[in-house]
Amino acid sequence: MQLSPERCRPMSLTASEIKEACSANSDEMELLHGSNRLSSPEHVRRRVSGNSSAEGSPRICRQQSFGRDIGHAAAETYLITRLSFNLLGYLGVGYRWITRLLALACYAMLLMPGFLQVAYLYFFSSQVRRSIVYGGHPRNRLDLYLPPTNDGLKPVVVFVTGGAWIIGYKAWGSLLGLQLAERDIIVACLDYRNFPQGTISDMVSDAAQGISFVCNNISAFGGDPNRIYLMGQSAGAHISSCALFEQAIKESRRESISWSVSQIKAYFGLSGGYNLFNLVEHFHNRGLYRSIFLSIMEGEESFEQFSPEVRLKDLSVRKAAALLPYITLFHGSADYSIPPEASKTFTDALRAAEVKAELVMYKGKTHTDLFLQDPLRGGKDELFDHIVSMIHADDSYALRNDAVAPPRKRLVPEFLLKLAGKVSPF
Repeated sequence: MQLSPERCRPMSLTASEIKEACSANSDEMELLHGSNRLSSPEHVRRRVSGNSSAEGSPRICRQQSFGRDIGHAAAETYLITRLSFNLLGYLGVGYRWITRLLALACYAMLLMPGFLQVAYLYFFSSQVRRSIVYGGHPRNRLDLYLPPTNDGLKPVVVFVTGGAWIIGYKAWGSLLGLQLAERDIIVACLDYRNFPQGTISDMVSDAAQGISFVCNNISAFGGDPNRIYLMGQSAGAHISSCALFEQAIKESRRESISWSVSQIKAYFGLSGGYNLFNLVEHFHNRGLYRSIFLSIMEGEESFEQFSPEVRLKDLSVRKAAALLPYITLFHGSADYSIPPEASKTFTDALRAAEVKAELVMYKGKTHTDLFLQDPLRGGKDELFDHIVSMIHADDSYALRNDAVAPPRKRLVPEFLLKLAGKVSPF
């Protein structure tokens, strides 16, 4: 990857830090207090551009000590470890999960050369703004991945990570965020409450609030509020699709809203499941036991509410479906974590409701091939190229730059990637 860390860079942006740096600027204080909407987006865009130094560093950039960087890294590592033990605690530690844990440890060790490179950039790159607060609940944070240049407003991807609804975390999107930023695309990776800290309604609410924050405030960071794309992977695809549907239903009923579905140019669902009725037995057989799954999803009586595919059968939802953006679903044909049939049936349901939808199936790809192994491999990546081409479809200048962009750097040797694929528990 082309990103390089700098000594002067923005770290986790807390309210006190931004207040100290920007106390004289009422627009920035509006971002912190009151609603998510900036009072004058045009003015803020001019200010962000005008206050940049010759090297392109924003005014809120401050010198940070190496010791503080290590402190942030340690805190993030502790959280990831705690989430992993939470997962094990709720799934049990029987023979099946001991073997899966060992397989997961081997899988992570084999991919560690790539993970370490990505982690270094995540913690130390000047192009990453970590832990921006978007709401008042725990885990209401997002990471921003910014392109190296600030010449005009950039398209934006709001990304909701996966994690079996239990270990989802915003840093899981760092590889995607860093690589899309190289192509002049801003990425906002949302964190959200996981089970048992929250259940599915909390997760969907958090995702919707994070999307609202981005829609209303991204211009302050150089993003184009008219070119926002929503994307989710695995459980994140389920959560983000539920948030999108819920927002469309609110709009169709003329309820009060803080963001509009019309602000989302397209939705990308990667390896997701959209019908809980069809997934409960599958997950039970793979170790996400029925009792836990029902607790996460607030009981079987809530399955319909949190199954976008099923909701499309309700005639009262058809009016809301007409508000949905173009939807593209991506899935690997060898995905055993969430069967590819999940994306096929959802695409059929969307088309039956006259929603413009496309299904892209990748032959022989597993649940982690598309999101981890292929990006770590570097070079040409069909999924990555497809997403970038859709985002840049109306930008001839960006398309020309994409055509001559250097191949992405390989982060993990091929033999390690193949071994990781063999031992993957996913």
